[in-house]
Amino acid sequence: MVDIDKAIIARLKIQGENFEILVDCDNALLFKEGKASLDDAIVTEEVFKDVKKGLYASEHEMQKIFGTSDKKKVAEIIIKKGEVQLTAEHQNKLREEKRKRIINLIHRNAIDPKTNLPHPPQRIENALVEAKINIDHFKSAESQVKDIIKKLTPILPIRFEIREVAIKIPANYAARSYSLLKQYAKITKDEWQDDGSLIAVIEIPAGMQQELFDELNKLTHGDIESKILKSI
Repeated sequence: MVDIDKAIIARLKIQGENFEILVDCDNALLFKEGKASLDDAIVTEEVFKDVKKGLYASEHEMQKIFGTSDKKKVAEIIIKKGEVQLTAEHQNKLREEKRKRIINLIHRNAIDPKTNLPHPPQRIENALVEAKINIDHFKSAESQVKDIIKKLTPILPIRFEIREVAIKIPANYAARSYSLLKQYAKITKDEWQDDGSLIAVIEIPAGMQQELFDELNKLTHGDIESKILKSI
């Protein structure tokens, strides 16, 4: 368990009843994601009806609502299904992390239709500011991108495009390059030639194509052949 001085409230309203526990903010959020233990998340094992008033939940109330009077099991349900009251510092931290993730998603998965190249991250960041985009720190970056793109489009031309690309890699680089291809793209076809070379067909977001080619050229010293088959 953690220092009570760091405690914040996690709350769950269920069947018209309110239940609260004291938790460590960082570890409670990690616990919700399955990345920390319950003991790391909770400050005490006490379950409250109202923390600020010092009103405790009775075993009868917990049994009736949660089907158990085990305080740790109740605490687990409260954290996983309830709301962790974030401090302003944590809200800002989460919002900034989501902002960076959204910028990265747009940079790696979209292109400027005028140049067919990805927008630099700073350009995307500037457009977010200009469009006065509000980032929701509770929602995933992925779930927000679509609506954000709509708001950015009048300021920043954006097109999401998947490219189908054929690549031929010499035998002495093929195995290591195959791992790189899997990291960046979806491999839809691979053919290992008699000489050990690899011919692969991949699908990759247009914004990530140059990054992949830079890595492949670095690995193979530029000894690859490629052809864009089509855009999807």
